[in-house]
Amino acid sequence: MSTSTVRINKNLKTRRSQRVLLSMEVIVAGERATGTKFAEQTTTVVVNAHGALVLLKEMVRAEQLLRIRNVASGEEQACKVVDQAEITSGKTEVGIEFTDHAPRFWRIAFPPEDWNVNCPEAKRSGK
Repeated sequence: MSTSTVRINKNLKTRRSQRVLLSMEVIVAGERATGTKFAEQTTTVVVNAHGALVLLKEMVRAEQLLRIRNVASGEEQACKVVDQAEITSGKTEVGIEFTDHAPRFWRIAFPPEDWNVNCPEAKRSGK
């Protein structure tokens, strides 16, 4: 599992929590428009304290309710689709948001809200 901090939006005030690049195995489950259930094992691309960006083959729709399970911990959390963008590998990048507060779901410590690569702490890390 590799991690690094990413900030896509230059305006720090628009994000509720830091985004972290993290490839972690998860299982996303939900219900298709036909009423049949699905469960897809996949990986995260980016995580934050409020949700994640995951890659899915399964077609989902905006505001659709899903469940996500952290394979490493076994913890499961309800979430909803908040964004999606097709990519060329036959999968879709799907932004999900937890429906309940779950800051410890990913089992990682997020950087403080005011952290950036110019912080003295970042420079001392030797990277």
